[in-house]
Amino acid sequence: MSESTDVAAPEPAAEVDPRLLEILVCPVTHGRLDYDRAKGELISRAARLAYPIRDGVPIMLPEEARELAEGE
Repeated sequence: MSESTDVAAPEPAAEVDPRLLEILVCPVTHGRLDYDRAKGELISRAARLAYPIRDGVPIMLPEEARELAEGE
């Protein structure tokens, strides 16, 4: 009898309203954000943080952001 391991495929990122992307800034640096559609994140290169987007809503809390790895 073999056990199957269910590995969930990553869900595609929900789309974010382009008008919202135009006005959002990094809460740490107040600088520009880049939208990474594939990862579902807003990237602040200046702060080296990636803010998650959940259900189409950017989570703009520094404590919820992940730190960018070197070269990212």
